[in-house]
Amino acid sequence: MKSGLNFLVAAKRCEIAELQALALASALVNVTGRLVHGLQRERGLSNLYLSSNGARFAPEREAQTSECLRIEGELRACFDSLDTESVMVGNGARLFSRIAYVLHGLDALPDLRAQIEGQVWSARKVTEAYVRLIAGLLAVVFEAVDSATDPEISRLLVARFNFMQGKEFAGQERAAGSALYASGRADASEQQRLLHLIDSQERCLQVFAEFSSATLAALWSQNQPSATLAELERMRRVLCTATQGSALDANQSPVWFACCSQRMDRMKDVEDQLAQELLRVCENKIAAAHQDLQTFTALSATATCEADSLTFFKDAPPPGGAMALASNAVPPGLTPPQGYGLHLERSILELVQEQARRLQSMGDELDTVRASLNERKLVERAKGLLMAHRQLSEEEAHKTMRQMAMNQNRRLIEVAEAVLAMADVLPDRRR
Repeated sequence: MKSGLNFLVAAKRCEIAELQALALASALVNVTGRLVHGLQRERGLSNLYLSSNGARFAPEREAQTSECLRIEGELRACFDSLDTESVMVGNGARLFSRIAYVLHGLDALPDLRAQIEGQVWSARKVTEAYVRLIAGLLAVVFEAVDSATDPEISRLLVARFNFMQGKEFAGQERAAGSALYASGRADASEQQRLLHLIDSQERCLQVFAEFSSATLAALWSQNQPSATLAELERMRRVLCTATQGSALDANQSPVWFACCSQRMDRMKDVEDQLAQELLRVCENKIAAAHQDLQTFTALSATATCEADSLTFFKDAPPPGGAMALASNAVPPGLTPPQGYGLHLERSILELVQEQARRLQSMGDELDTVRASLNERKLVERAKGLLMAHRQLSEEEAHKTMRQMAMNQNRRLIEVAEAVLAMADVLPDRRR
C-alpha cells in the first residue's frame, strides 16, 4: 500500500516537471522578446526608408532584416522543440493557436519586405502589418505567462510581458511620429493616436513596476537619462500640439527616430536583465526541488527499511517456540517497531505540513498575480466587443472605455465588466 510519503515524492516530481516546463516557456519568451525588438527596429527603418522614397536607410534596413532572419530561425527552433503530439493540459490549445498565427505571419514576411523594397505599400500599411505580427508574438508571450504555476516566476513573467507590451507601444509611437514628421504636416487623427500610444505604454510600465523586483525597477529608472527624456517630451509636444494641417519640420524625422530608438535600446537592456533573472530563478527553483526530492527519496528508503524490520518481527518465530508465542514474549533488548518509528513519523508529518503551507502560500500569491492577467483579458474582451458592435478602432474603443471610467469615477476593469454584462443589448452596427 502506498504511503503519504510516496505521494509527497510524486508531488515533488510533478513540481519539478512544471518548473522545467516553465523554464522552457521562459526561454521561448526570451527568444520572442529578441525577435520583437528586432522587428520593431526593422519597422522603424522601413518607415524611414519609405518616407525618403528609398533614398535613405536602405543599408541599415538590409542589415536589420538579416538580424531578424537569424533570430527568427532561433524562434522556429523553439517552436519545433515543443511537444505537439501529446495532449496538453491548461492553455495548450490557446498557445498552439497563437503559434500557428505567428508562423503564418512569419511566412508572409518575405512578401512584406518585397513590398517595402519596391516601395509599393505606404508607411502606414507597412506599420500595420508589422503591428499585427508583433501583436501575435506578444500573444504567444501572454499565453506562456498565463501558464505559470509558480508565483515568483509568474510575477517575473507578468513584469516581462507588460514591459514588452509597453515597449511595443513605444515602438509604434516611434513609427507614427517618424511618419508624421516626415509628412511635413500635422494630422489630428495621428496626433490622437500618438496620445493613445503614450498613455498605453505608461500603463504597461506601471504594471511592470508593480510586479518586477526592486532591482529591475531601479534599473529601468536609471536607464532613462534626463536629457533623453527631456528631448523626447519636447518633440512629443511639437507633434501633439501642432494645429491641424500646420507645417512640421520633415528634417526632424530621423532626429525623432534616433531619440525614440535610444530609449527603446535602454528598454532592451532592462529586458535582457529580466531574461537573466527569469533564468536564474528557474534554475534555482529546479535545483531546490531536486534537493527536496532527494530528501524525500531518502526518507522513503528509510521507511521501507523500517517496514521490512516490522515485517520480520511480525512473521519470525520468537526464541522459545510455542511457549513464547503463547505469552507474547519479546526478546530482551528488542522492542517491536510501531509504524515507521516516532522520529521518522515526526519528520514525515513535518514535511507534509510544510508542503501544505507552502502550496497554500503559493496559491494565494498566484491568485494575486493572476488578477492582473485576468483584468487584461476582461479589458481586451470589452474592447473587442465595442470594436465589433460599434465599428471602432482599437484606439477608439480604449478611449471610449477610459472616458466612461473617468465620467463614472470607476476603474477601467469595472467599466470592462459592465460592457461585457451588456453584450446582448449593445447595438450591432455591422448589419
